[in-house]
Amino acid sequence: MQIPRGKVATYGQVAAASGYPLYHRHVAQLLQRSSGRLPWQRVVGAGGAIKLKYEAGMEQRMRLEMEGVKFRGKRVDMAEHQHRFRTWEL
Repeated sequence: MQIPRGKVATYGQVAAASGYPLYHRHVAQLLQRSSGRLPWQRVVGAGGAIKLKYEAGMEQRMRLEMEGVKFRGKRVDMAEHQHRFRTWEL
């Protein structure tokens, strides 16, 4: 399961696509423990909110902007950048 460059998915979407729709918090913990091996910057909170605080949140926004992701205020423009998993292909 991959989120393409320039797209984002929510923690809930990733959990549901993995077959565990109620485990969005576990997705966050897994990304935190991945030591940068996973594209953590492409996973955001519901509605496109960056949930990381302080420097980590600024780094996530910067990485997303470098991939061409546009923001509306503090949130990702989900209408343009939300990735839709095709679970039948997993």
